[in-house]
Amino acid sequence: MNLPGLIADHGYWVLAVGCLLEGETVLLLAGFTARRGHLALPAVIGIAAVAGFLGDQFYFWLGRRHGPAVLTRWPSLARQTDRVQRWLAKSDVALIIGVRFAYGLRTAGPVLLGMTPMPARRLAAFNALGAMIWAGLIGGLGWRFGHAAELVLGDIRHIEGGLLLGLAVAGAAWWGWRRVSRGRGGDAASR
Repeated sequence: MNLPGLIADHGYWVLAVGCLLEGETVLLLAGFTARRGHLALPAVIGIAAVAGFLGDQFYFWLGRRHGPAVLTRWPSLARQTDRVQRWLAKSDVALIIGVRFAYGLRTAGPVLLGMTPMPARRLAAFNALGAMIWAGLIGGLGWRFGHAAELVLGDIRHIEGGLLLGLAVAGAAWWGWRRVSRGRGGDAASR
């Protein structure tokens, strides 16, 4: 198996889908692979920003059109209502930008914002800004991790496959742990 070829052939669309669904883990890995030269960091950041923006727009419109049904189907979202309302009262801009960084609000925030009278254009503008900040920060962290790995381990070409696999397994375990912990009273619908 040629790992660099596999990443070059499928990396960008996996990144796009991953950022629509979950985001952080896939974006960190993409930033790391960009540092290794298998992907281009500007493309990683751009694709992640667009996919993150589109995902939150989808959830906003889901809340706008079907909010009560969504809250009935996923009561864990309803439990986040007070939290979102408190943040919204302080600063809607900070909420829109920061929701993608807040544990438990990644999906709940845009859905609940869709249920408010907030203008869709206002959300879209600040969601775009938040998506760019998020993509640059998380993708950049992945790139910096790749740089740190090179500094500590030297030329990592001979172990990059194992390192990427280890990062993917760690990311999947973290994602799974979040899903399981949400099932015990956490937010089952957030990503």
